[in-house]
Amino acid sequence: MKKFVQRALVGLIGGGAFALAAHSAELRFNNPLPESRPETRELMKFADDVGKNSGGAITVKMNNGGALGIKDADVLQVLPKGAVDMSLIWANYVSRDAPALATVVVQGTIGTVEELKRALPVVRQIYDEELKDWGITAVGYLAIPMLEASVFCRDQPVKSLAELKSRKLRVWAKEQVASFKRLGIAAQIVGQADMYVAMKTGVVDCAVYPALYAHTVNMHEVAKYGAFLYPMPSGPYALGMATAKWNALPEAQRKAVTKAADDTWLRSNEYSADHQRELAAREELKKKGITWLGDFPEADRKQFLDAVSATWADLATDAGGKAPAYRERVLKAMGR
Repeated sequence: MKKFVQRALVGLIGGGAFALAAHSAELRFNNPLPESRPETRELMKFADDVGKNSGGAITVKMNNGGALGIKDADVLQVLPKGAVDMSLIWANYVSRDAPALATVVVQGTIGTVEELKRALPVVRQIYDEELKDWGITAVGYLAIPMLEASVFCRDQPVKSLAELKSRKLRVWAKEQVASFKRLGIAAQIVGQADMYVAMKTGVVDCAVYPALYAHTVNMHEVAKYGAFLYPMPSGPYALGMATAKWNALPEAQRKAVTKAADDTWLRSNEYSADHQRELAAREELKKKGITWLGDFPEADRKQFLDAVSATWADLATDAGGKAPAYRERVLKAMGR
């Protein structure tokens, strides 16, 4: 009789554990950004909130700094195949596979926070539509600060487009390459992970990068000079999950994730302190040895932004498909 009771108890406990496992989930999240980035801190908060909202039924396991070995450009292909459960997706990183997605917002084409806030609802709608075609659901979004792009140089001060023409320049997106080319400046794409070595060894002389994040890549160790060139509002990061996996989650778990994602958006879609953080970041860089040269001349900055605007139109035309219509939708939302 005693053995029967023991077997029954084991069966009940095992059955309970099985039921719990059947209704719980661990979601592996691919985050290509390093832990030092503010966006990563927001994602860690998102993961914590999902756990709390779901009563522990869902655990989001963050893999930061590209720890899973998934290349940014491959995310649209690997996510629906189950190589990872969730991933941060940035339109610029996936331009190879989704050229129309990468032209929705071209950095430098939005000049003010007011324009950005008018554009973002439409941008999110377009991202939803494009990702759906890849079998991906954007369960939420993470806004990017209103960044300010500066030019950092190794050995010689550069504070004009004319001076930049004789330098090898690092950028991270093809629209930047095209825009600088219009101005007679040779730019090449170097990934963030390779930028430090490229600057250190002289593969490039200068790099476009936001001062706000320069400390995360130890820019002060490879550059002596910095100067502001253009405002850099961006389309948001999408928090993507394979649609089949998303639909398979119980409704209560989907609500827990959605609530956490909505809260992430509310926290991040706030820009009032961005410029002050930018100024503080410049001061920190100066303390670390970078000579801050101020701003590029206003005429140069206008010339660059005009080049970006023309590049946006060209890229949308070249991408074809829905890209020109996407551009018109964003322009209309901005009030242009």
